Order: sequence, then structure tokens, then C-alpha cells
Amino acid sequence: MAKNTGKGHRTGAVKGRSEFKHGTTWFKRDASTGRILNGSPKQHKGVRNEK
Repeated sequence: MAKNTGKGHRTGAVKGRSEFKHGTTWFKRDASTGRILNGSPKQHKGVRNEK
């Protein structure tokens, strides 16, 4: 389980999530259902990238 440290980074990986880039926005996806959770102009911390 990922833990926030309060120092601008996480310890561990976020499980059950992945992200992909569409245009200039990064979208986070739930790995089990495939639903898009949210979008951000920056990458999410500790989330694996899709190819």
C-alpha cells in the first residue's frame, strides 16, 4: 500500500491503478474495471504507466 510521506513523494506503489496520457492530460484508470477516475495535467505519484 502506498503511504504519503509529506515530503512530496510516496513510499510504495499505488496498487490497482494505472495511468495514460491523452493529449496533454494524464488520466488515472482503475485496473479492475477499466473506468477512468480522474485527469491531471501532471503525472500521478506512484501510479504505473500504460503503454
